[in-house]
Amino acid sequence: MTDFKSKTVPVSGFSRRDFLRGSSAAAAATALQAGTAEGQDQASPVISGATKITLEINGTAREVTVEPRTTLLDVLRYQLDLTGAKPVSMDGSSGASTVLVDGKPLSASNTLALTVRGKKIQTVESLGGDNPDPVVTSFVAHDAQQCGFCTPGFVMAVRAFLNKHPRATEEQIRNGLNGNICRCGTYANIIQAAIAVAKGA
Repeated sequence: MTDFKSKTVPVSGFSRRDFLRGSSAAAAATALQAGTAEGQDQASPVISGATKITLEINGTAREVTVEPRTTLLDVLRYQLDLTGAKPVSMDGSSGASTVLVDGKPLSASNTLALTVRGKKIQTVESLGGDNPDPVVTSFVAHDAQQCGFCTPGFVMAVRAFLNKHPRATEEQIRNGLNGNICRCGTYANIIQAAIAVAKGA
């Protein structure tokens, strides 16, 4: 039988005790640095329960009551009676709840209301009125809606895309609107409506 006790184990010069001692020092240094950074950068206050906040929506400051879990869509529809954005898919995959936040399209159904404080929020209602936006009139002219649930989201997505690409081609428009879904299948008319606006019609 082999005598295991007779074998000598080579010494590496670095023991487990040394490793643990070094790890503890590194952890302490990291904690100290984090504490210093936290002291320099004041963390955002933690909010629990219902609280009042002010949101800038369509150019007007609106006071609403929200909880940390409250979505922007809930605020718009159930507190401010702005029902243009639709709750078609709560994960935002349909694009039906699209609104503009600081000019960028976002899904209101999965955007927390607390995260858009201090930002400019624009809903589809802002594009109507006595002098409707060209995107709205073009959707009407090209019959680019059926059931209407996807329409507000598409209108906002088209407006945001054409703001950034005012002379977009049909291919660019198709690619730019791939985040919105129309279950009625009016894509052809929607694309033509967007093209007409891009061409200045």
